[in-house]
Amino acid sequence: MTCWYEGPLVAFDTETTGVDVETDRIVSAAVVVQDAPGTKPRVLRWLVNPGVPVPPEATAVHGLTQRHLEREGRWPAPVMEEIGRELAGHSAAGRPLVVMNAPFDLTLLDRELRRHRASSLDLYLGGAPLCVLDPRVLDKHLDRYRKGRRTLADLCAQYEVELSGAHDAAADATAALDVVRAVGRRFAARLERLTPTELHALQTDWYAAQARGLQAWFAHSGSPEAVDPSWPLRPEVPAAA
Repeated sequence: MTCWYEGPLVAFDTETTGVDVETDRIVSAAVVVQDAPGTKPRVLRWLVNPGVPVPPEATAVHGLTQRHLEREGRWPAPVMEEIGRELAGHSAAGRPLVVMNAPFDLTLLDRELRRHRASSLDLYLGGAPLCVLDPRVLDKHLDRYRKGRRTLADLCAQYEVELSGAHDAAADATAALDVVRAVGRRFAARLERLTPTELHALQTDWYAAQARGLQAWFAHSGSPEAVDPSWPLRPEVPAAA
């Protein structure tokens, strides 16, 4: 029987105008589909004119300038429609979705769908279960006492995965997918008997525990920063009265 980490996986990644999921916008996105390890992935890419200013600090990360996006990017509404339908199709087919730091990318996509399509990610999924594999959550739980950061670049170095063109949505999605496969192989004794659905449920608890630990560290450090324990999608913030 083929283990989940040897079977079909889909990865999703975005580049954005910033790090606030409630107000920032998607400027590029990619979906990468791979049927098995070592097979050539199928890559879908989107470039978006967000219709809002792109801060210089965001451009410094992903290299996409305001001018380039205005000239080459598409308007957000049809792009969000296409991404929503693409992810819904894979979810309906039962393919696990790899998303590095899922609460950021999936929540941002949900907010863009609400903003431009008067919809939501849940509505696009149409009842199909979302089955997410987050390399950051998996690694942090399975190798919790390892010191150091756990960015995508750090995980690629740890699991000997090539990352070429970091902060390109397609490159990052491909690397995240490869990291998840590598995590599966390294911790096969603990993971191979789990289905992706079971692993999705476990990650919900693992992420919440990780968030509580980070929140305690912030409190000890005197930081007022709050950590949302929701995974893989943050709940919608109620509109102000």
